[in-house]
Amino acid sequence: MRLSTHGDTLDLLRRWGLPVELHWRRCAGVGELLAFCQEWAERRRTLEFETDGVVIKVDRLSDRRALGATSKCPRWAVAFKFPAEQKTTLLKKIEVNVGRTGAVTPFAVLEPVTIAGSTVSMATLHNADDIARKNIREGDWVVVEKAGDVIPRVVAPVLSRRPAGAEPWQMPDVCPRCGAALHREEGEAVWRCENTSCPARLQRGLEHFASRSAMNIEGLGDSLIAQLIAQKLVTDSADLYALSADALAGLTSTSTRGDGRLIERRFGEKNAVKVVAEIERSRSNELWRLMYGLGIRHIGEHSAQVLAQAFPSVDALRDASVEQLQDTQEVGPVLAASVRSWFDEPRNLTLVERLRRAGVRMERSAEEQTALRSGGPLQGRTYVLTGTLASMSRDDATAAIERLGGKVAGSVSRKTAGVVVGAEAGSKADKARELGVPLLDEAAFRALIAELDRA
Repeated sequence: MRLSTHGDTLDLLRRWGLPVELHWRRCAGVGELLAFCQEWAERRRTLEFETDGVVIKVDRLSDRRALGATSKCPRWAVAFKFPAEQKTTLLKKIEVNVGRTGAVTPFAVLEPVTIAGSTVSMATLHNADDIARKNIREGDWVVVEKAGDVIPRVVAPVLSRRPAGAEPWQMPDVCPRCGAALHREEGEAVWRCENTSCPARLQRGLEHFASRSAMNIEGLGDSLIAQLIAQKLVTDSADLYALSADALAGLTSTSTRGDGRLIERRFGEKNAVKVVAEIERSRSNELWRLMYGLGIRHIGEHSAQVLAQAFPSVDALRDASVEQLQDTQEVGPVLAASVRSWFDEPRNLTLVERLRRAGVRMERSAEEQTALRSGGPLQGRTYVLTGTLASMSRDDATAAIERLGGKVAGSVSRKTAGVVVGAEAGSKADKARELGVPLLDEAAFRALIAELDRA
């Protein structure tokens, strides 16, 4: 059976007894489409589930194939978002949060209010300039919404309900966690705590260092990190490598039961052994993971991989000039200046040396060097991923292809070497069949990677 439209597909699925959203409609022309969107902006509260918009799709499947897709989204579908639900509540206090780079961000502490199906008690205020522009003050009644029905934010104050004597809010002069003076660079909206030993910066920095995208230390979550800091067992990421299972096993955490009673839990020997083993394993991670985990401003996962390909070690990156950094493909002046500034700070150099003494690998492995010199067995070959893989994430599959010298693209062309197809694969699989591009299911893909790794 060959189906020609999406509507026919939905009808067939319904006849087969599969669950299909019943309120979809085929619209002829923009007028009908706009009327449908407006109708459901009003009717959405009658549904038994929350929804924040309507998905508009091209119906004819051949038109979809012709339109194709970018690396992030199909060209034949778009989301129409309903206006966000707004509520009014009391802004009790404006507080600030300190991030791993020292960025100090204000947020609103609210009288709890239900918006779009959940209780909101805090909301972002972006920065001091945004607070001043919106004229928001502590004690105000404010209009709150969820941006995209997800992120709570304060829209505006209700000036008619402003209490007498409410004063304009001022950004603190010092960090609320460590007392260091706050600074704001010219041309930036963000205030920063420059103290690298600040407990708040340390907490966020260690969470980043241990995260899956960086050193990938499973079990080292924010609660455990907070205990390590409180017990003065760690002062930076290098201290993680001196932790023992005995030290971790004795840690305790406290939580509150529904009846208000406090419960104290011990971390325990079994969990402690697992975390120490994860920390030990991370010593031999790929170079790019360490470059990303160091927390240098503007270095994301991809730029860390670019830098690890261009510079064979942390030492080579440390010694690179701004000009040499900018000569690297995909590295611009902002990233180059940030890397240079980070390595010019003596405390950061001390951290790198302590990590080195702890046994953390500071250069490419022999396997990485060989793959880089040879270009890898997949050099010059581009793959496309579609659908969900059961045994690995999209990031893991991409990393496996790139480790072997291949590239991952977002769309299929005649030059594509293969399309890796997981569950619920989309139009990319159809496009591959149309162009005669080989399809690899998950088992075939894993077999290919394993064979190339053995070669």
